[in-house]
Amino acid sequence: MSIRTVFILCLSIILLFPGTALTAGRMDTCKKEATEWIDANHRMFDDAARAIHEFAETALREHQSAEYLANMLERDGFTVERGVAGMPIAFVATFGSSGPVIGILAEYDALPALSQKPGLPSKEAVEQGAPGHGCGHNLYGAGSAAAAMAIKAVMEKRSIPGTIKLFGCPAEETVVGKVYMAKEGVFDGVDACFAWHPGSKNRISLAHSRALNNFEVTFRGKTAHGSADPWNGRSALDAVELMNIGVNYMREHLKDPVRIHYVIPDGGAAPNIVPDYARVWYFVRDIDRKGVEETYAKVLRCAEGAALMTETTMEVNLITGVYDYLPNHTLSEVLYRNLQAIGTPEFAGEEERFAKEMQNYLGIEEKGMNTDIEPFEEPKTISGGSTDIADVSWIVPTAGELAVVTMPAGIPGHSWAVTSASCSSTGLKGMHVAAKVLATGGIEVLMDKKVINKARGEFEEKTEGFTYKSAVPAGQKPQLPQN
Repeated sequence: MSIRTVFILCLSIILLFPGTALTAGRMDTCKKEATEWIDANHRMFDDAARAIHEFAETALREHQSAEYLANMLERDGFTVERGVAGMPIAFVATFGSSGPVIGILAEYDALPALSQKPGLPSKEAVEQGAPGHGCGHNLYGAGSAAAAMAIKAVMEKRSIPGTIKLFGCPAEETVVGKVYMAKEGVFDGVDACFAWHPGSKNRISLAHSRALNNFEVTFRGKTAHGSADPWNGRSALDAVELMNIGVNYMREHLKDPVRIHYVIPDGGAAPNIVPDYARVWYFVRDIDRKGVEETYAKVLRCAEGAALMTETTMEVNLITGVYDYLPNHTLSEVLYRNLQAIGTPEFAGEEERFAKEMQNYLGIEEKGMNTDIEPFEEPKTISGGSTDIADVSWIVPTAGELAVVTMPAGIPGHSWAVTSASCSSTGLKGMHVAAKVLATGGIEVLMDKKVINKARGEFEEKTEGFTYKSAVPAGQKPQLPQN
């Protein structure tokens, strides 16, 4: 085909579809400017990720982390509302005042007892027993903020109408933050919502997560001498143990997707004192809310039986409850297209050495870093985990399963190894890519109304006849730490 023929063909396309051709070209320019802005300002977000990594604040204690991100967004021209949904460490940063409204989720909570010196391939705590970012949420928060700020920069430069909102969401690890934010209507009015997560694979997952109830059962009895007059006591610990025995015998009769796990945070003060107070903490999961509620009721009947057998009293505290994640294919396809366009993180020889040394230390295959993009396809299994993004996904079309490689292949999640990688060059490079994918995806949705209309149509079809109702009891406030 001659150059003249190509020129005439392109001209014909422009004459037939002038708006489409011009919009596509303008969109590509805007996406390029967003990625260039992130490159030019990456040190700001690297510093944020390092600072939050050092703060290492656990769920509902993320005061420094939240304030760092909120201040950074405020200095950039966002209007920041702090203390939303009754949580001092939750915030919403907003730029713009018209539609469409694009939301980006940010998380920043650490995990207990995963302290680790950053960038080391072997285990060495900064402070033994202290928290650490064993899920990479320091990267998550900083990368999401970078995406929101990049979109804002392009909106201002190119006079693009719309609104961008960065949601500062605490306590994801205890599936609390977004549940209470959703309950208070914080996500209402958003047209499309995006999120990402650090990982060991580059992919857009369409997997459904599991619904969950997170609750405590407290038993109260009477103290007595454990040897001299135990008959005068009523053991709350006995009640906890009998409840757990009942639940464990019940497991045989539960369908396979159900998951139940527990710990005993309080079981008594000394062996020779009959405990008058004991507390057990449970998670119950299933593939949807209906299944969770059915199993939850069965577990509580075990608790009631234990209280009757031990002549104790019981109290149930439902801390939080979440839905299963509802993926929006339309928005997920947007992220996948932009992940392909941006490409995966490029790791240098020293980063591959770091990865293989860590894998060798852990006794797993020395694969280094994953650099491929996994196929965009329906999963064959349901995710084993739960996430409070799920509640957002039943309120607004959501693509919350972008994963970008920030850590070596095959390392265990929620571990010291993730903490180490999350403040290394591998983690920061992955964060840069994630920020670019979120930013370019957000720009695409802002500039192409057809995408939002299609995403909304898909959402309405999947939720026909459904009205979101929080699993948390009406009037219940988040249970904030006392110290």
